[in-house]
Amino acid sequence: MEITDVRVRKVNKEGKMKAVISVTFDNEFVVHDIKVIEREQGLFIAMPSRKSADGEFRDIAHPINGVTREKIQKAILEKYEAALAQEAEEEAKKTDTAVSEN
Repeated sequence: MEITDVRVRKVNKEGKMKAVISVTFDNEFVVHDIKVIEREQGLFIAMPSRKSADGEFRDIAHPINGVTREKIQKAILEKYEAALAQEAEEEAKKTDTAVSEN
């Protein structure tokens, strides 16, 4: 199974949740609402989950093994970092444009 698309749907600069991601596999199956979370040890992904009757959150979809989790996490974090870089570049262009207009 190959990751054929990773979309960064929402980027948050504040708080521990940094982004919401959708991942497509083999151009046939998509998983939405994967979250990029920041913690002291660095960024990690949290799979989509639902709160159960006992108040615990349980994953709705998740990789079966660590190798697959690492593959998905690597693809997501690379795309997230690229989205941050693009956002920073766009902000810099806006600032340059505003300064040159004045």
